[in-house]
Amino acid sequence: MIPKYFFLTKGVGKHKEQLQSFELALRDAGIQYCNIVRVSSIVPPGCKLISRERGLKMIRPGEITFIVLARDSTNESHRLIASSIGVAIPSGKNDYGYLSEHHSYGEPDDKAGDYAEDLAATMLATTMGIQFDPEIAWHEKEQLFKTSGMIIKTTNVTQSATGDKSGLWTTVIAAAVFVPGKNVLKRWKAHSGR
Repeated sequence: MIPKYFFLTKGVGKHKEQLQSFELALRDAGIQYCNIVRVSSIVPPGCKLISRERGLKMIRPGEITFIVLARDSTNESHRLIASSIGVAIPSGKNDYGYLSEHHSYGEPDDKAGDYAEDLAATMLATTMGIQFDPEIAWHEKEQLFKTSGMIIKTTNVTQSATGDKSGLWTTVIAAAVFVPGKNVLKRWKAHSGR
């Protein structure tokens, strides 16, 4: 069961109950009706990044949905929280890519997003043997990775929020949602007798 597509989404929710704030963040992200299974951080070879809008049309209520999820919550008034997913896609069609999850306090979207993107790209670069100084800034590494010709795309999706002033739970999520291709669904249905 190897997904053919994935999309990025994010959301924020606030409620007196922490679980309900998570549910509201899932609703904001558009994936509240899925049975979510958290997976680790590999983008399969040939798996294509598609738009959120297209991806949401490809999933159905109650479907078992594999995602890489970054999640953070607080009930502290005015506390800045962020969740981010970083993406690194290799140029080789037979090579796998990486996703990273990052959760933080006190970081705005751009800083948390850059950090997550750097994590994913660094993991991919080390598996491909790209030599670099780990201490250099992300933007310098990004140029090095892309000029190597081995990494063609890096990006991130990030959601930040400030803790509710009245003490409600605030939850932020960022997710990479895997979507099987039609052929995968047909084979699964044939194999399972459905």
